[in-house]
Amino acid sequence: MRILIFNNPMPGHFLPLLPLARALRRQGHTVAFATAAGMAASIEPEGFGLIPAGPTVDTVIAEVARRTGTNILTSHSPELVGEFFAGARVDLSVDEALAGAGEWAPDLVVSEHCDFVGPLVAAALKLPSAVMAIDPALEPELLDAMAATAHSRYLDRGLQAPTHAPSGRWLLDLCPPSLQREGALPALEHIAVRPEPHQGPEGTPHAPRVPGTGRPRVLVSFSTAPGASLELGRVLRSLSTLDIDLVATTGGGTIDGLGLEPGRVELVSFLPAAELLDGVAAVVHHGGSGTTFGTAARGVPAVVVPGTPGQQRQANRLQAAGAGLTLPIGEQEPESVAAAVGRLLAEPAFTTAAHRLRDEIAAMPSASEVAERITAAVSG
Repeated sequence: MRILIFNNPMPGHFLPLLPLARALRRQGHTVAFATAAGMAASIEPEGFGLIPAGPTVDTVIAEVARRTGTNILTSHSPELVGEFFAGARVDLSVDEALAGAGEWAPDLVVSEHCDFVGPLVAAALKLPSAVMAIDPALEPELLDAMAATAHSRYLDRGLQAPTHAPSGRWLLDLCPPSLQREGALPALEHIAVRPEPHQGPEGTPHAPRVPGTGRPRVLVSFSTAPGASLELGRVLRSLSTLDIDLVATTGGGTIDGLGLEPGRVELVSFLPAAELLDGVAAVVHHGGSGTTFGTAARGVPAVVVPGTPGQQRQANRLQAAGAGLTLPIGEQEPESVAAAVGRLLAEPAFTTAAHRLRDEIAAMPSASEVAERITAAVSG
């Protein structure tokens, strides 16, 4: 069987799809990704085909700003989010995607839940489709705005527009039940999929690591957006007052002049999360779903320092599950981060709750089980 997977051209929208893609390939299916050509550096090392479809994120951001006069990096209204994912990106991508998919001739389309190109292609080619929810269910107002924006794109091509978003036959849901927003899942056939921390391509040796001093090891994995290095430096300096070793992702930047004790801080530009989480007692992160789910799958408690309202809502659910603490937007001084990490390490209840969440995730169907289920349904 030939499976074509669509995703927005961003690492956070690509990496969660890899376990399913790898499972499908191991089962003998041919898998390719349809996304911007700029994603080749991420896709080609995995050995998957790439069907170029649409521009990079920067181009879509610029097009949204041209159409609306607003920068989506500073405003996240439902209408603007809908225009980004279901309007401008679809307009700039769908013709190339239709041509490429028509030539490649897939039997099944899979899309991540913020991709609206794949579902339209599936409708045009009359193909079965699945959507993978890589985050907890989005807010109803966001979904309504996306569906409304996508509506005219279907009608323009003589297609019946879906009445809701996301659309498709199956909803493949990576969110653990304890972190899901209640009553929010769309009326699709629901299939849970066990989330996994990202691992490098099969057969890739693990990178050498700094051994540490034997103290508890804490991972700090923040967004690598411009300007984040100063924030990271302040947080590391505050955390260094605790009796811990530190691992920090820097996105390739350096943090100089902090006076941190040699041997206690390991700085890495990028490592797969599965390697970063080895031997870690706690994690500090911004609350992205990939890091949240991957950390939970390892049973590691977290301090979440959210940067967006969506991350804040997800962090609140993690805290409600007892598996971490959240520092609300506007209350995130480095000293507060260090105090929260100190609590995680001193109070065993956080690790106990994180282990419960780990066990809940372990009970979810694996990517291999889900791959078998959906391909059998298509074949049947």
